Amino acid sequence: MPDMYATQALTHLVPLAAEELDKNKVTPGVLGFLVFAALAVGVWALMKSMNRHMGRVNFEEAPDPDAVAAEPGGDKAASPGK
Repeated sequence: MPDMYATQALTHLVPLAAEELDKNKVTPGVLGFLVFAALAVGVWALMKSMNRHMGRVNFEEAPDPDAVAAEPGGDKAASPGK
């Protein structure tokens, strides 16, 4: 039964709030700005972290096996130390 009373109380309050609300002056307010600012700072931090992690990647592409086989001398030319 308490849910029924809460629903009735809310239905009585909604028309009161709607009458006082000027639809031409509705803005997101300070809370909307804070949420947007927090999202912007979060995206900035993620981009900075991603940039730092991408800078640490050490990637060397493996040679194409077809190109190595086509070279004269085959694999011997790739290792000059032996």
